[in-house]
Amino acid sequence: MSRIGKLPVEIPAGVEVVQSGNQLTVKGPKGTLVRDLHPDMNVSIDDGVIKVTRPSDNKEHRSLHGLTRTLIANMIEGVTKGFERNLEIHGVGYRAQKQGNKLVLSVGYSHPVEFVPEAGMEIDVPTPTRITVRGIDKELVGQLAANIRKVRPPEPYLGKGIRYQGERIIRKAGKAGKAGK
Repeated sequence: MSRIGKLPVEIPAGVEVVQSGNQLTVKGPKGTLVRDLHPDMNVSIDDGVIKVTRPSDNKEHRSLHGLTRTLIANMIEGVTKGFERNLEIHGVGYRAQKQGNKLVLSVGYSHPVEFVPEAGMEIDVPTPTRITVRGIDKELVGQLAANIRKVRPPEPYLGKGIRYQGERIIRKAGKAGKAGK
């Protein structure tokens, strides 16, 4: 039995969950999320608790069991608290700034790189070397943060580039130089 899949998902106060077929709609204080779940997974809503069961023990159903439960839990957490991903910029002259709704990155290219977030997503720049991506959909927050990081990923020699907060970059030593003649 899946350890994650068998755990019930609590529905907090102020959150409304509606199931129609294999589509699940979650409404909360921060917004609304809709997701199509796999048709083989059985989702039941009873007394403020969501339970996910699988029809059989074959490999595909075991894989989908925990995934489905986690997707539902992330939807509920997203509409109540939201998700946030923080990025750091390292490098001389590298900086980020917000112009209106869009993010403008100056990271060593001949031109600035611009990002316009989708609806429901928010990009904040508390300092020129920090970027915060917020939203209610965990998947979209992670994807937008990954796309921003992809503009200038950290390089292994000096560590310059855009990295996730707390990400550890494995550094290389560089050239050995001329060792004694």
